[in-house]
Amino acid sequence: MEAYESKISIKAWAEEDRPREKLNSQGRRALSDAELIAILIGSGSRTESAVELSKRILHHYDNDLQKLGKVSVAELSKFKGIGEAKAISIIAALELGRRRTDTDVKVPETVAGSKSVYQVMKRHLVDLNHEEFWILLLSRSCKIISKELISKGGLSGTVADPKIIFHVALQHQASSIILTHNHPSGNLKPSQQDIDLTRKIHQAGKILDICVLDHLIITDGGYFSFADEGLI
Repeated sequence: MEAYESKISIKAWAEEDRPREKLNSQGRRALSDAELIAILIGSGSRTESAVELSKRILHHYDNDLQKLGKVSVAELSKFKGIGEAKAISIIAALELGRRRTDTDVKVPETVAGSKSVYQVMKRHLVDLNHEEFWILLLSRSCKIISKELISKGGLSGTVADPKIIFHVALQHQASSIILTHNHPSGNLKPSQQDIDLTRKIHQAGKILDICVLDHLIITDGGYFSFADEGLI
């Protein structure tokens, strides 16, 4: 019981130390990451304030918001004091922050090289802890017709079926396509499986008169282009 009584709730803190009041009086930049997360959490428990809980969560992820931004609702909910609703609030706020960063760069409507493909697709493929395979469908003038998710996988890979890829391309009457997938590990080097799959899809595209222009591997830190490296 003494342990419970020794904890001081946020309401008992000096007003300038309370996260909400501090933000209101000193501005959002005066708050630490833990204090901002504490506002999202709203309340702690009898044994731990919202700020203390936030510090514990951040410490678990090495005080790295990039790592925290990749966690799932289920993973966050494992922390004592974090239910599904609080976990969703944290993840939603971090996703809004990521999207705000994305809006700093205007997304192109046409493809003019690997850099423009990266600008279009990075918002879909960064900050993921699993692999996803997407295709970009293009018109004859290289205008983007659509972006389509083909498959999701685990940490080490995903299955991209050429039959599904070209079925989608034919449905949209695409003249050409660009393959993209992410490496959650951060390794930009293509695996032999990546190389073999790219060659297989490229050859199939020739038969169907649908040109496979490129294949990008995207990580949080950049991208690898098969076309730029002469591999397609």
